[in-house]
This record gives sequence, C-alpha cells and structure tokens, in this order.
Amino acid sequence: MVNIAIVVLNWKQPKLTLDTIESILKIKAKSFDYQIFLVDNASPDDSVKIFQDKYSHNPKIRIIQTGSNLGYVGNNVGIKRAIKKNFDYVLLINNDVIVDPLFLENLVIGSMDKYPIVGPKIYFAPGYEYHSDWYTKKEIGNVIWSAGGQMDWNNIFGSNIGVDQVDHGQFDQINDQIDFLTGCCLLIKSDVFEKIGLLDEKFFMYLEDVDFCQRAKNANIPMAYIPKSKIWHVNSGSSKSGGELHDYFITRNRLLFGFRYASLRTKFALFRESLRLLVSSPSSKWKKQGIIDFYRQKLGKGSWQ
Repeated sequence: MVNIAIVVLNWKQPKLTLDTIESILKIKAKSFDYQIFLVDNASPDDSVKIFQDKYSHNPKIRIIQTGSNLGYVGNNVGIKRAIKKNFDYVLLINNDVIVDPLFLENLVIGSMDKYPIVGPKIYFAPGYEYHSDWYTKKEIGNVIWSAGGQMDWNNIFGSNIGVDQVDHGQFDQINDQIDFLTGCCLLIKSDVFEKIGLLDEKFFMYLEDVDFCQRAKNANIPMAYIPKSKIWHVNSGSSKSGGELHDYFITRNRLLFGFRYASLRTKFALFRESLRLLVSSPSSKWKKQGIIDFYRQKLGKGSWQ
C-alpha cells in the first residue's frame, strides 16, 4: 500500500480550507494511506487557531506554519516534510476545491502504470462558472474548468483544455499529450522532486505549476490527465486580491517562463512586447512593475505589496 502526503496550503481563507479538508476526509482509500499536511502561509487572521481547535487531535492532519507568506510555493514546505518522511506520493491540491470520494483512488490507479505526474478532470463548482448564464440548471456543476493544459508557444499563454464546455464525455480519455497540468490538483511521485527539484520560488505564484511541468517534460518524465478522477473548483476562491495581483505576477512570470523555454524568435517578440507595454500609458501600473522587476531580476514576492 502506498503512502500519500496531501498538501493543502491556506492563506487567510479558513472557511474555504475547512470545506476542502472535510471533503478530503470523506475520500475512499482502498489502495493507499494518506496524511494531510495543512500548511498555513503566515495568515494574518485566526486561521491557525481555527485549524488547531478543529484538527489538533486528528491523526490524519498535521498543521504546519511557514512563518512568512511564501505564495503558492509555500507548498514546498509541505513537500519537504513529505520527502523527509518518505511518502511515496505528494498530492498538491488547492484549498478551494471539493473532491469526488474516489478522485485520489483513480489518480493513484492512473499513475501506477507509467505516469509519475497526473491530474484530474476539474469542474467549476456550481455557481463559480465564468459565464453562469450560458448553462441550464441541469448543466451547472458539469462545466469543465480543466482537462489538462496546453501552451501557445508563439505567445506564451497557457490555457485549460475544455474550459467552459459542458461535459458530454468528450474528454473521457486519458491524455498524455498535454503541455501541463494545473497546480490546482497534482499527484506527483516523490522521486520526481529528487530529479527536477521543488516548485521554483522565483515565481511566488502563477505559472510555477507550468514551469514544474515543463521541467518534468525536459527530463522525459511522463504526465497525464486522468478523466476518471474528478474535483470541483471554487474558481478564484483563494486569491481575491483583484486584478492588480494578477497583472503583476502573470506579466512578470510570463517573461520569466518565456525567456527560459521559448524559441529565440518568441523571446525577441516578448522583449518587443514588454518595451511597448512599458511606454504605453493604458498599461496598468502593476503590469509595468512586473516588466521592470523581471529585467531587474526582482523575483519571488518582488515588489508586490
């Protein structure tokens, strides 16, 4: 029987996190045992006290405090703990999801043959669709958020396969030709981290999952989307800081990712685009700051307030 460390990262969203944890505690574990590492990213509220009051006597849950806000790569704290304790797998899962009771069983089964990195079919949680008015009442809860990811290498934009589509079985085949899997939910064999390292702290948040998957692909580590595994995502539930946060980190990290992996032609296009945005008055303050920080190599949390 394999052992899985489930890493759930919280930052001042205790209600969302509790819903996720309670959902995970209802999973059916037939071929594995698991431990939840509930990692708090230095929340300035009473998150830790809430978790301690509820879970301090639950042997399935260990509460870990990072000591400072490390962004999404705060997951590394849980990953390191899992590796130190010799877990076979690490599951990275957002704190704003609800899971099917068999989601992890199906991921394990999908991984055991030949895929050290796997991810599930992810739906929008009911009411959290980008375009709720597009769907009938019966379709709500069956709208796809991600069936794997694909990268537009000419423009360095990643997108979720199947996003906004009602599930009619069109993505019911295992897909190992994807470019990446979203960090919303990733099951990773522990030896992958020994081969390619942890999440890159230079990203802080956004695109660190795409970077991780690209490093895996460059190391010839197979990955796959496993459609029998299903979860529901409360979209943007754990990052409500608004457009400025998104503007800053996506702008900066897109340059970081592109200059690492793209063709010379695309790198030149990114450079020209970044100069245009810098001198264009309609560009937001935080987009411009993201560009400046990339070229100054002010990474990690960078200039974000």
